[in-house]
Amino acid sequence: MIVKQFRYASDNFSYLLHGNRSAIAIDAGAVEAILSYVESSSLELTYVTNTHMHPDHIPGNRDILGRTDAEFLDNRTLRRKKSVILDEEQIQIYHTPGHTEDSLTFHADGKLITGDTLFNGTVGNCFTGDLEAFYKSIRLIFNFSKETVVYAGHDYVKDAMQFAKNLEPDNKEVDIFLSRYDPYHVFSTLADELKINPYVRFNDEGIISILKKKGLPVESEYMRWKSLMEIY
Repeated sequence: MIVKQFRYASDNFSYLLHGNRSAIAIDAGAVEAILSYVESSSLELTYVTNTHMHPDHIPGNRDILGRTDAEFLDNRTLRRKKSVILDEEQIQIYHTPGHTEDSLTFHADGKLITGDTLFNGTVGNCFTGDLEAFYKSIRLIFNFSKETVVYAGHDYVKDAMQFAKNLEPDNKEVDIFLSRYDPYHVFSTLADELKINPYVRFNDEGIISILKKKGLPVESEYMRWKSLMEIY
């Protein structure tokens, strides 16, 4: 399963997952680029869907559906089906609430499309206010192999790494990750995230020490998550 990334509206990303014949567009804001790629690759756009329904993730839906024969897969349907078959390959779909109640994560062939739940180097705002649900979503994502590739809903890498560097000035992994950063292909692995992303490193001794110095609770994994989200 191939994942093609398209940038739109400065820092938003659309994705096209495809095999040899069929494709699914996720957060299809980059309408023209997606349609051009579909045509040049001799693909059929079979489905259109979203990681969540925030306005910056859905602006291309109507246009791309109006110009193709693709079927729109709504959030409720995806949460019920839990998978989509594309060219005999399975795309797994996970409900990952926290940023929004309807947030979904897509998994195919060692790749995750995480929307605004997990970014490359940071996490999304918890607009639901349900930090426990968000924590469970992050834990679910990190059950995948550490070699799994993360494709996020936005490119926040530079700001995220500046925050990480301010929090941990001696973390050389941040510099290493930034040296590999390519704005034309933005991704990380879960292994990268466990080195550079403070919000998912709630079991790291260095992060725990920082939280203690700030007088924040560290007694359990969940409390450390909550403490980290307090300094978001």
